Amino acid sequence: MKAFLDDNFLLSNDTAAELYHSHAAKMPIFDYHCHLPPDEIASNKQFANLTQIWLYGDHYKWRAMRSNGVAEKFCTGEASDREKFQAFAETVPYTLGNPLYHWTHLELRRYFGIDTLLNGETAEEIWNAANEKLQTPEMTTQGLLASSRVAVVCTTDDPADTLEHHQTVRDESDLKTRVYPTFRPDNACKLEDVVAWNRWVDRLEEVSGITCSNLEEFMEALKQRHDFFHDMGGRLSDHGLNHLPNTSCTREEAEAVYLTARSGLEVTAPEIAGLSTFLMLYFGRLDAKRNWTKQLHLGAQRNNSTRALNRLGKDTGFDSIGDWPQAEGLAAYLDGLDIDNLLPKTVLYNLNPSQNYVFATMIGNYQDGSVAGKMQFGSGWWFLDQKEGMEWQMRALANLGLLRRFVGMLTDSRSFLSYPRHEYFRRLLCNLLGTDVENGEMPKDMAMLGAMVEEICFLNAQSFFGLEIDAEYQR
Repeated sequence: MKAFLDDNFLLSNDTAAELYHSHAAKMPIFDYHCHLPPDEIASNKQFANLTQIWLYGDHYKWRAMRSNGVAEKFCTGEASDREKFQAFAETVPYTLGNPLYHWTHLELRRYFGIDTLLNGETAEEIWNAANEKLQTPEMTTQGLLASSRVAVVCTTDDPADTLEHHQTVRDESDLKTRVYPTFRPDNACKLEDVVAWNRWVDRLEEVSGITCSNLEEFMEALKQRHDFFHDMGGRLSDHGLNHLPNTSCTREEAEAVYLTARSGLEVTAPEIAGLSTFLMLYFGRLDAKRNWTKQLHLGAQRNNSTRALNRLGKDTGFDSIGDWPQAEGLAAYLDGLDIDNLLPKTVLYNLNPSQNYVFATMIGNYQDGSVAGKMQFGSGWWFLDQKEGMEWQMRALANLGLLRRFVGMLTDSRSFLSYPRHEYFRRLLCNLLGTDVENGEMPKDMAMLGAMVEEICFLNAQSFFGLEIDAEYQR
């Protein structure tokens, strides 16, 4: 019987172990999509205790705690940090079978050197030991990025953001991790709440210096921000959509919807879909002309609990996998850009595993020979960034595309302690390949397989996204 979290954790055979220890483990991390707060990087924040760095903003942990009967005050409420940690510690033994159990103990071992299993009885010991370690210089935000050997971080940023914290990191930090903004203009399309949308457009006007009294000015303001992100080093955009509507919208129709909304009047769902389609095509053209990479995160059904939404607000852990049809709208969107040769490099992330083959085959429709792996089926996302979900995604890509051109894992996290997820992914990748070798389904050419592992873990992303990295991480 293997020991829990031993050196060959998730590695079921000798080939997998060799691939991981000789190739995957030594590669730096290219975190091309995350939600780390740029202000916390810029200020080199030091967290006061384990709850602040581990539980604040962590929807995964909150969902598990609520499922275990923990009151909301211990998740997002007024309980003390120590009480919140105790409630999580008492929940951890009930997460057996959930990736949280693995992630929790990987993070305790990798960052704090703690191999004691976390539960209600060991909580005090772990709390004290971790909190003491947190006050050391290497446990600041920048110290954690360095110790995790993170070459690149791409945060997720609104077009109306000033990016002042990115500027601070660039000008005042000796951090070797390169920190880049990602252009995420979702708010431009959120016309369901016209009052909130108009407040956002007002912010866009202020930061761009362009009046947005009509659609043309609005588009120019968005382009100005896109240009600014580019000047700040950004080379990626991102969109979080439940699905892409299969509709069309002329410029005149889009103008009419825009003016209606800007005047403060409500717009219909078909009108919102039309303007969103028009703007999404515009964003795609901006990306293509700048040689950016577009990311499409599709399939999340958000804020399902009205009770929780009214009490806690958005994005507090009440989201789930949605089941919208994806193929027609996605194909229409990609084709609408491709027909004019303005389809940028694109990464598609699927949240519903029943549609893995839809996404894995969709990317093949728009590969054009200009860039190896120009169209990417992104790694298991959100509810799928766990063992089974990652394996499903890699198997679908291997069966229907080119796994060796895959740009690999990302954290998609707000936590500076989430980088063991890359280790988790790399072990699963090596085990997938090693198992095929052991089964006689792949040749045992360790030079070829080792190169493949290093490419997927880091080198493909380094080449694909075109972002500068520090010489320390050059490969």
